[in-house]
Amino acid sequence: MVGLNAEHINPFLIAATKILKDMCFVDVKIGKPYVKNTDFTEDTLIIIIGITGEIRGQAMIVFSDNVACDVASKMIMMPVAQLDELSTSAVCELGNMIMGNTATIFSTKGIGIDITPPTLCSGNVSFSNNYSQNICIPLIYDDNKVIEINVAVT
Repeated sequence: MVGLNAEHINPFLIAATKILKDMCFVDVKIGKPYVKNTDFTEDTLIIIIGITGEIRGQAMIVFSDNVACDVASKMIMMPVAQLDELSTSAVCELGNMIMGNTATIFSTKGIGIDITPPTLCSGNVSFSNNYSQNICIPLIYDDNKVIEINVAVT
């Protein structure tokens, strides 16, 4: 199993903080990265985006349902009380923008990657892979709202 280093993780964080600031008008604090299992609970929304090219694996952007509603509210500039087709589409597009910017950052470092369209999951779900550990980096805003960036790449 190949270990990840800051060179692999920083492009995800740079892209996520920029997009969240530009699209949701929030400044996030980057929490301490840690190895996380990929078991998720019922009140969770997960955007999964595959990564191919010189780096392979997946990124998962994970929200509690209430944080996903808050993010969608900020993106579409109207209150979102529960997740529906419009709000989940907005959150998926946020994932696309984060990963598109991540790919651009990698390309400036001479590393070519492509991304897959986002897959949206919710509820009690568990993922496993044999190629890399899943590194979770929490992004915190408004003191207690957390968006997790989960990266498992080789």
